[in-house]
Amino acid sequence: MAPLPPGIRFIVSFSRDQWYRAFIFILTFLLYASFHLSRKPISIVKMSQGELHSYCTASYEGEVGFHSQSPKAGDTPAQQLPDNGTDCGWAPFDQDNFQQLLGALDYSFLCAYAVGMYLSGIIGERLPIRYYLTFGMVASGAFTALFGVGYFYNIHSFGFYVVTQIVNGLVQTTGWPSVVTCLGNWFGKGRRGLIMGVWNSHTSVGNILGSLIAGCWVSTCWGLSFIVPGAIVAAMGVVCFLFLIEHPKDVACSSSPAMHPESYENGTHRFRLQKQALTEERNKPLDPEMQCLLLSDGKRSGHQNHVVILPTDGGGGGIAAISFVGALKIPGVIEFSLCLLFAKLVSYTFLFWLPLYITNVDRLDVKKAGELSTLFDVGGIFGGILAGVISDRLEKRASTCGLMLLLAAPTLYVFSAISKMGLEATIAMLLLSGALVSGPYALITTAVSADLGTHKSLKGNSHALATVTAIIDGTGSVGELVGPVAHKTPSVTSPVKDLGENAVAYSGGKKEQLTTLSWADGSW
Repeated sequence: MAPLPPGIRFIVSFSRDQWYRAFIFILTFLLYASFHLSRKPISIVKMSQGELHSYCTASYEGEVGFHSQSPKAGDTPAQQLPDNGTDCGWAPFDQDNFQQLLGALDYSFLCAYAVGMYLSGIIGERLPIRYYLTFGMVASGAFTALFGVGYFYNIHSFGFYVVTQIVNGLVQTTGWPSVVTCLGNWFGKGRRGLIMGVWNSHTSVGNILGSLIAGCWVSTCWGLSFIVPGAIVAAMGVVCFLFLIEHPKDVACSSSPAMHPESYENGTHRFRLQKQALTEERNKPLDPEMQCLLLSDGKRSGHQNHVVILPTDGGGGGIAAISFVGALKIPGVIEFSLCLLFAKLVSYTFLFWLPLYITNVDRLDVKKAGELSTLFDVGGIFGGILAGVISDRLEKRASTCGLMLLLAAPTLYVFSAISKMGLEATIAMLLLSGALVSGPYALITTAVSADLGTHKSLKGNSHALATVTAIIDGTGSVGELVGPVAHKTPSVTSPVKDLGENAVAYSGGKKEQLTTLSWADGSW
């Protein structure tokens, strides 16, 4: 008999369960990457100050102020200015308060996302994940694209863009509790930190793809910067409906990965190995950190005062989904939620304002600044994996998060000063900052959430993971609100571009001569 080809030998070397897990890993990775892909266009478009806003004024003495060079729907001829006497981009963002208006768009999305997240987990526990996630992705794609439709239909109502952002923020809350719950169902605690650390790189991958896709049209047709990502999210929603498997039992797979590579050979053998592994884990002493998370007195979670009691339905014998208050009683939920709040505060400040900062500091054009800003996400990929590996090795999630955040504080403090030394310094600081900030962020939102959602105090109840995940991520979303809104926006009354010593600007209706343009302390 001829030997099997190498490719076939590779395929049969993995069990049926392992192939299903690999498929769910890749599918959920792509699903949530598409969510983040659709969030990036707003930061790319708003930093393109020649699209939504140009630093310009009406013509004086036969000279025309600065204005966008790209064609847009509703453009007026170069010699014919709009009614307000200016040609400063896309109304209503062509006014002097354009930064406040753009900030309001961010705030609308983030506020809706933070409020909706608390409700999303509770709803998600009571609905089929596949239907719930499909609805959220299709709706998110529609409202992301709707923002770009305003370009083609010449819509200049600020309320239109605000409402679009609010609804989009609400429907996007369906994503995170759903994918974390699904992945938590398929993967046990064995190497959860490493697995979810790699998996959580979907956030950075989505941000990178979103920056690149939006950057393709930002200078020519910014409406497509929203419509194309919206179409991608909606298409992935259809893929979710067709292929997502919520739980291993739906396809007769085991609930956790086999503990030994030879365990797939025989079903009885697999059961015996898993039972032996569970017995060893039960007899294994807990490390001090885990004791603090489980119980204040160091005992195991079977203690009467630390068991979350869940009411059951009157008719059936099934376990009811956990309540919001019940989820808060799980040891560690509140502590990690507050930790994530500060990590997300920094992360989302970078997400929304980093491209604009790079444009101003390094004097790069819009497209190059968008590409350079992705290095923060590249660093986040390595940081998430590193945090997962360390926490698995040490079996101490809290200590890993605490150490990385302590290192991130001085790094961010000197970021501004060091980045002014040149492009190379900016690149190094972006990678380092991304790793130290996104590492704890990734660990808390994935492995820690899954650990707490399957905590021993729940007595095997599987209807808590989405609620716990939503509470942790919802609290972190409060940091998303505070960060981008509380930052000091640049105070600019002159062209952002470096135009040389004889640059001419118009400010307050007067023609002024500019000799230098320098960025310092958040203002020109």
